[in-house]
Formats: sequence, C-alpha cells, structure tokens
Amino acid sequence: MRDFLVTAQGESARIEVMVRTWDGDGLDVFLAELAEGFRGWNGTRTWRSLEDDLTLSAEHAGSHVRLTWGLHDRLPDDEWRFEMTTIHAPGEDMRRLAIEMRTFLESEPL
Repeated sequence: MRDFLVTAQGESARIEVMVRTWDGDGLDVFLAELAEGFRGWNGTRTWRSLEDDLTLSAEHAGSHVRLTWGLHDRLPDDEWRFEMTTIHAPGEDMRRLAIEMRTFLESEPL
C-alpha cells in the first residue's frame, strides 16, 4: 500500500484527504500515456485511486489538456466531493508532470 495526504486549499476552504493506493495505482503511467497522446484524443480519460478517494479525468482540448482532480468522501458515505481543474500544455508539460508524479510515488514515505 502507498498512502499519501492530498491537500486542496482555496480562499475559503481547506480539504485534506488521505489517499490509499496500491503502489500508486499507476497514476504516473496514466499521466505518461496522456503525454504520449499529445496530438489529442476523443472523450474523457479517467483514473481512480484504490478507494476512489482521488480521481483524475483528462480532456484534450486542442492547445491544452484539462485535468480535473477530484477528492471524494470515502464510500459508502460519499457525501461530499471537491474538484479542481488544472490546464496543461500537451506533450512536454504533461511529460514533466508524469515524471514528477513518478518521482513522488517512488520516494520514501515520511
């Protein structure tokens, strides 16, 4: 298991969720595959952590990739969710993000 704390903070809210994965659940691979698809794809590609507490959906919108990061209350409650969208250039920007995620997932836990 690989657990890590995800914190999202805005002007009026701060949310912290302990995300449980099975060795990262391939998040770095998902991001690397998005980078390789820099020419674009149709529809939405999605990734979910082991317990669905972190989700990521990706849409290619021509000149950029829109990533929607979701933090979710654990099942069975699923009473709340928080989503935030980040915009990235296709190709090298996405490749850098995938490398940073791989480095994070391979690092020793604190």
